Amino acid sequence: MKKSVPAFGGWLIAIIIILFNSNLSNAQDTTRLSLPEAEKIFLQKNLSLLAAQYNIDASKALIQQARLWDNPYLVTDQNVYDGKFFRHDSNNGQVYIQVQQLIRTAGKIRKQTQLATDNAVLAQEQFDDLLRSLQYALRGDFIETEHLLEQKKVYDIEITHVDRLVKGMEEIYKVGNISLKDYMRLKATLFSLQNELVNVQSQLIPVQAEIKLLLQATDSSFVLPVMNYSFPVLANSQLPVPDTLVALAMNQRPDARIEKTTLLYEQHNLVYQKALAKPDITVGPEYDRLSTYTPNYVGLSVSLPLNIFNRNQGNIKAAKFNVQQQQTQVDYQAGKIKNEVMTALQKVNYFRQINNQEQREFSGNYDKLFQGMLDSYGNRQISLLELTDFIDSYKDIKLKLVEQHNNLLAAIAELNYTVNYTVIPLQ
Repeated sequence: MKKSVPAFGGWLIAIIIILFNSNLSNAQDTTRLSLPEAEKIFLQKNLSLLAAQYNIDASKALIQQARLWDNPYLVTDQNVYDGKFFRHDSNNGQVYIQVQQLIRTAGKIRKQTQLATDNAVLAQEQFDDLLRSLQYALRGDFIETEHLLEQKKVYDIEITHVDRLVKGMEEIYKVGNISLKDYMRLKATLFSLQNELVNVQSQLIPVQAEIKLLLQATDSSFVLPVMNYSFPVLANSQLPVPDTLVALAMNQRPDARIEKTTLLYEQHNLVYQKALAKPDITVGPEYDRLSTYTPNYVGLSVSLPLNIFNRNQGNIKAAKFNVQQQQTQVDYQAGKIKNEVMTALQKVNYFRQINNQEQREFSGNYDKLFQGMLDSYGNRQISLLELTDFIDSYKDIKLKLVEQHNNLLAAIAELNYTVNYTVIPLQ
């Protein structure tokens, strides 16, 4: 009596694959985007960038605020009761009026404006750093999507051929010309391939979710990357010397500029704290009626603090330490950037050596060999065991080739990100 194959797991996997493939193949549910097109949408719609842009505008507004002078003070004093309430006439009632204006000395307003300008520059550089990171995430998601789709192609090819074989063997098995063992072996191979395909397709879900978040896409369509790079160009283009790339990264990377601008801010803050030790002057005219030796007194008021105890010593000392600390941070960041550039460059050179013309020719020949093995099995020149072993070997080799190809793309994207410059075009 023939034993039936448990069908629930196989049916479940088949349904998932059909639904997912339908989503990818339906033109109405698929949005084809090149990387430049995606980046254009990203710049227009990404909410993180819009929020950071508001921070830049707010910082620029504070520059205007820092330039403003302090408002003058009006001081007045009048008698309320002199036998009668609010008695003011030509002979009675004192009136005192004084206007005071604070004059900041030692260029405090100019120095304060410089600090506000430094903060605005920092806000712009932080925006550039956020933009750089989000663009790298978008490019990485595009590369990973293509990587997973290339893996899916490998499984699709094998599943198509193995499924055709299973259907053919099912008819032969029904008439008793092959054993259950051989039929189940091929059926198990198909089940294993389908299960691995489901795992690959499940990895696309979070990647697609991040792409849609970056692009603020609200529809349910699948974003299909359209990559236009030339593989020979990626593998053979001339690279600048390491010192040139390091110098370029020092100038181009916003995180390097952030540390340098922060150092300038701390240096300017030290100058400002020293200026705060200088006393400010308050001056203003004053008028007094019926309160002094003359009925109508007009004078000039001048006041300033005596810097005897508080000369801002603590803030000045703290500012000096902040300058030294930030200088250390600048030096650390320079070493970190150099190390990152050199590491990224080594990765690119390594994967370019692996992804060569010989490997691409091998991949093409291996595809021909796969078809040849299928034909050989159909002509009964090889056994089922030899065929299933080759199917597993073909899958592993093709997936490794796809992985190496993806490693090169990822390494190039990392190098461009690390330098913050298009060293090798990748679109």
